[in-house]
Amino acid sequence: MPMQPSPNFKRTDNNDMIPIGLVRAMFALPVAALLLVAYASLTDRPQVAVPDNGAISESWSISLVGHDAQAVTVLDAEGNLIADMDHGGFVTVIQNGLMTMRRRHGIDPTLPLEIVRFENGRMAAIDPLTNYRVELSQFGGDNQAAFERLLTKLN
Repeated sequence: MPMQPSPNFKRTDNNDMIPIGLVRAMFALPVAALLLVAYASLTDRPQVAVPDNGAISESWSISLVGHDAQAVTVLDAEGNLIADMDHGGFVTVIQNGLMTMRRRHGIDPTLPLEIVRFENGRMAAIDPLTNYRVELSQFGGDNQAAFERLLTKLN
């Protein structure tokens, strides 16, 4: 019976494929990032690169109710149905983020969320109950357009 070869973790010529310095740098990078984030968090460093709150030109109050990983129902402030989507796409992404944030704070995830349009055309989803905020225009025109289509049903 032939002998089974055992796995070799070193080459027979002792020539490592990846230099040890590069391996150390690969592990040092996430450690450095973790230390920077921990420092900023522990010292309550103010957030930077957050867009200024401009003047709000329009505001809508909607509720996002998730059913599974993709399905979402959108309701207006009075509880009237705006849309019932089997595949909500970006709307589901916002709903999942909102649900996660509200679960952390022990708040009902079906309570209304504010969608605002600023005078410069930017749109944002802002939760008045938590610190959750998503700049809808930062995820591309198609994703902002998904919310614009929903909001036209409110006017």
